[in-house]
Amino acid sequence: MFLKLEQVRIITWRTLWEFGDKWPASAGPLREWYKLTLGATWRNFADVKATFGQTDQVKVNSGQTVCVFDIGGNKFRLVVFVSYARGKAYILRVMTHKEYDKGHQQWKNDL
Repeated sequence: MFLKLEQVRIITWRTLWEFGDKWPASAGPLREWYKLTLGATWRNFADVKATFGQTDQVKVNSGQTVCVFDIGGNKFRLVVFVSYARGKAYILRVMTHKEYDKGHQQWKNDL
């Protein structure tokens, strides 16, 4: 069976716009991430990394592995669960760099 490659569908994109309203400096970079992601076909993390070089994989408390994108010149972090098989990117969190580092990355325990 062959994996049908489809462009990535972004789930809960509203989170991006709401964060952009709160932190105007993030709005442009988040829009750019959104546009590039919509046009992407990701089969694995290497494909994500090819699209966004400043991305890491992080294992969270639930046992899942998420992608953490550096947004806006390392000022913001976007945490996304990517279902490669389904072609979906689930927006989990958008944070400032300071929030990301707070409490030794407490956010990982929440996911």
